[in-house]
Amino acid sequence: MTNRTLYIVAYDVASPRRLRKVLNIVKEFATGGQKSVFECFLTKAEHASLLNKIETVVNVNEDKVFVLRMDPRCRVDTIGIAESPTDSLFFYQG
Repeated sequence: MTNRTLYIVAYDVASPRRLRKVLNIVKEFATGGQKSVFECFLTKAEHASLLNKIETVVNVNEDKVFVLRMDPRCRVDTIGIAESPTDSLFFYQG
């Protein structure tokens, strides 16, 4: 299996048009999430591609995008009906 790392991608984009574009880009790579925070299990190449695509859309003077690499040794705490993120054996990208 390809070596993947869990990233949390969060964004705050000022323009509704750019917001839709960033949302669509992040959803290409996401395995789960909601609103403007997503879980993405990425290879190094996918991580670079995600950053490249987002950089072509955002306005660096108005928008914020955080891509946080999670340490695989850390435990993920969940509350309520939340499910811990899991690295699936198969990914569908369409």
